[in-house]
Amino acid sequence: MGEWRDTTLSEIANLNMGQSPKSEFYSQDNIGIPFLQGNRTFGLKYPYFDTYCSEPKKIANSGDILFSVRAPVGAINIANTEICIGRGLSALSAKNGNNDFLYFLLHYLKNEIINNESGSVFGSINKTDLGNIKVLYPPLEEQKAIAGVLSSLDDKIDLLHRQNKTLEALAQTFFRQWFIEEAGEGWEEKPLSEVTKIAIGRTPPRKEFHWFSKSSEDIKWVSIKDMGEDGAFTFSTSEYLTKEAVKTFNIPVIPVNTVLLSFKMTLGRVKITTEEMLSNEAIAHFKFHHKTPFNKEYLYLFLKTYPYEILGSTSSIVTSINSTMIKDMLIPIPDKNIIEDFTKTIEPQFNKIYSNQKQIKTLENLRDTLLPKLMSGEVRIKE
Repeated sequence: MGEWRDTTLSEIANLNMGQSPKSEFYSQDNIGIPFLQGNRTFGLKYPYFDTYCSEPKKIANSGDILFSVRAPVGAINIANTEICIGRGLSALSAKNGNNDFLYFLLHYLKNEIINNESGSVFGSINKTDLGNIKVLYPPLEEQKAIAGVLSSLDDKIDLLHRQNKTLEALAQTFFRQWFIEEAGEGWEEKPLSEVTKIAIGRTPPRKEFHWFSKSSEDIKWVSIKDMGEDGAFTFSTSEYLTKEAVKTFNIPVIPVNTVLLSFKMTLGRVKITTEEMLSNEAIAHFKFHHKTPFNKEYLYLFLKTYPYEILGSTSSIVTSINSTMIKDMLIPIPDKNIIEDFTKTIEPQFNKIYSNQKQIKTLENLRDTLLPKLMSGEVRIKE
């Protein structure tokens, strides 16, 4: 096996810093080539596009690694086509190495790069600071082997995510067909507050840091950001609250299999809990009782397909609603037999989504455990 060498990012990679074209060259009409200003439309591994540029100043080639250098630093994707990049991005390509390895190397270096941020307002990193990041670099064949191991895990994770998107889209199609397009004329509608017990989360004082935790021994605390993760179920949270915080501030504990809805800041994100959890005050919880005539899948799909724009002013985009509006939302109550038939159709799909998400978490933990070991040379792969 060859020797690893100490070097810098600029020695092993070409660094192409983005430059934004003039605004008159932006378009949403597929004119020119895809344009990315920053990481707003990054996906799990590849970006998607809603803006195009007819006169690009800086271009990332297909296969280049896209790294956000402004607000925030550290988001990573791979260019899946030729892209016009704005000043929020850098495109990196290996000089005499493997781009797939470079992708994982940047993930490994991400925290160190973030700590090198400068700029008091947005946070940013310049080309010099980025290029001066020190790296431990293996021979090409070992780069390919490392990238192969990590890519195989990423490919499986991506496949499971795509399966879940398909399953959920199919479930939403069934729901619309059964309960919107073919809704029974005699179905009663009831306020959500009548058929569920609605609770709202709570946040301890942010300046009192001791209430917040990163320890898995404490209680998972769901935020709007956590609800933005892919999948119908929520397994992990970025923060926890201590048991003392729950008692001190009387924070409602959310039971397992409870449907959550974000209704402030970002409206309409819906999740199902997988264990007892907590949430902040921007998230409502719908607890079932003996009068609840439907199951969690029905409520989840109702909230996912609900036209929230009817709750706000027609002259503005609705970004939040209040708890009274949630309690007053009318939900159709189909015949019991129809709900039972729908459950038989839809429950296996949700069980598969749950199983896939659980497997995704296992694979992500394995990848994230292997990444530092492989990138530091602690674990070597034989050629």
